[in-house]
Amino acid sequence: MAAPKKYSDELRERATRMALDAIEAEGQRMVAIRRVAGQLDVHPEALRSWVKRAEVDAGTAPGRTSGDARRIAELERENRELRRANEILKTASAFFAAAELDRKTK
Repeated sequence: MAAPKKYSDELRERATRMALDAIEAEGQRMVAIRRVAGQLDVHPEALRSWVKRAEVDAGTAPGRTSGDARRIAELERENRELRRANEILKTASAFFAAAELDRKTK
């Protein structure tokens, strides 16, 4: 189970929006992030990662968007489940095939 969130979603959105506006106005990325983080009592590294995620999601920075990452995780989970089901079916098929051979020889 995931750890509880330290910062609310509203605070994340507000801090990210403020940081993006400050970066656009000032031009100095880390200075703006540190200033906004200090104003909102948020760890600067947390805010930096939120800003980076927002930029990737907006398409202004290279990387995998949040939606794509979620979809890939879902597909990987489904793939694991299907592989497990296939293994179970193969095992069951081999068991019943062996049982059928034993029955025919008797």
